[in-house]
Amino acid sequence: MAMTNQERVGKGLELLRAGLAPYVEREVQEAVRAGAVNMETVRRFAEDPMLKNKPIAEWDAAGLLKLMWETWNEVFRKTLGFAERSLVSELREWRNKWAHQDPFSSDDADRALDSMERLLTAVSAPQAAEVNRLKMELRRLVFDEQVRNEKRKAGGSLIEAAASGALKPWREVVTPHPDVASGRYQQAEFAADLWQVHLGQGSEEYQNPAEFFRRTFLTESLKRLLVGAVQRLSGTGGDPVVQLQTNFGGGKTHSMLALYHLFGGAAAADLAGVEAVVAGAGGEGLARGGRGGVGGEENLRGKTQGEAGR
Repeated sequence: MAMTNQERVGKGLELLRAGLAPYVEREVQEAVRAGAVNMETVRRFAEDPMLKNKPIAEWDAAGLLKLMWETWNEVFRKTLGFAERSLVSELREWRNKWAHQDPFSSDDADRALDSMERLLTAVSAPQAAEVNRLKMELRRLVFDEQVRNEKRKAGGSLIEAAASGALKPWREVVTPHPDVASGRYQQAEFAADLWQVHLGQGSEEYQNPAEFFRRTFLTESLKRLLVGAVQRLSGTGGDPVVQLQTNFGGGKTHSMLALYHLFGGAAAADLAGVEAVVAGAGGEGLARGGRGGVGGEENLRGKTQGEAGR
């Protein structure tokens, strides 16, 4: 699951705590030995009462940042500058926002992580590298989203844009069928209807065997179906029963129409691609067989599906 900005900042605060704790404890102990501050005063700065009796190395990020802020002049000004003091103040705000479950935009998360990394780098904490990785991962995600948005605005992909100089527009490569180009195309006529063809009422491209095969691209699956049918009727093989299973629009009706026209009496030479089917079946021509078709329930003249199937 993708990490949210809230989770990303929380992970950064864990790394910030782990990196600051040894440094803060070391500097405070040195200041105590020098008499610049005493431990009783230090413990009063712990926001969580539970932290007062714990070593500084076990304090959370909020406690460490508050301690750095409150004892800056006595302890941390000797090793850090004004820029780091500003980072401490800023990070206290980010931590409070995170603790109150406020939303973090990508810009907010980036700023918070960048400030954590800078402060960790200033104290030579190795956790700075891991915070940097979190920050750069966030920036990559933001960049990827920006690229996707630009693609959507452009109405296509950058790959299409890059290739447009080398590829011709599709309308210069293929010519639409006249009924499509002229606007006379009717989707209802384009849908194959086996029952209408059987009654002699189908459109020309489905009713006429030669026109049907001229417009049909014989895929490998359709070729296998037709070859098997030729072999079955010629007594050389083929399956007696074929069950067509495809998704809606997968070509079941078109396959049945191909079988219907294949054995309608037309010569193989008159049907585009059929000579190759006959050759694949090992035959010399097409056998003419009896054809039958059953349409939808509305065409069964009162018969039930069970009666029609027998």
